[in-house]
Amino acid sequence: MEGVGNDTGASIAKWRSDYSRAFQYYLDRSTPHTERRWLGTLVVALIYVLRVYSLQGFYVVSYGLGIYILNLLIGFLSPKDEPELEALDGASLPTKGSDEYKPFIRRLPEFKFWYAITKAFVVAFLLTFFSVLDVPVFWPILLCYWIVLFALTMKRQILHMIKYKYVPFDIGKQRYNGKKSSASSSRSTD
Repeated sequence: MEGVGNDTGASIAKWRSDYSRAFQYYLDRSTPHTERRWLGTLVVALIYVLRVYSLQGFYVVSYGLGIYILNLLIGFLSPKDEPELEALDGASLPTKGSDEYKPFIRRLPEFKFWYAITKAFVVAFLLTFFSVLDVPVFWPILLCYWIVLFALTMKRQILHMIKYKYVPFDIGKQRYNGKKSSASSSRSTD
């Protein structure tokens, strides 16, 4: 009888290992497709919103989801190395034009930010199937509180960006497009 239990445990472990490997394979393949990934997350978020709207409940779950996303957003907009702590060490982000250029590195990279948000929406969606989590609350109060929390947090984050002169977005930054071949430019002039 012990052999049967070991075989079942081994087959579950093998299945779990195979599933984990396949999931990681597709996750790795999705890495360069930023727009498609975010579009998929938008669809998952829309499904979650429609479920909450149709049930007219689960506002506490939605509020928790909003707080979690706000926390992720702060990590996404913050530099990896905290300038206030580095100022004590002497190494900090450049604040003058003569300072050495240091690229902006996020505390939470875009891929991990996307993955965490997508998982959060999926978990929140699954939580809507447990009626014990449908706590009756007056949702406008939660919404107002979240908006105030968001505004105060973003104000603090924007002041931090202004103080240490960094921009966490690629908008307007130059990108390397590769070398232009001289052969293709000479053909176009003929």
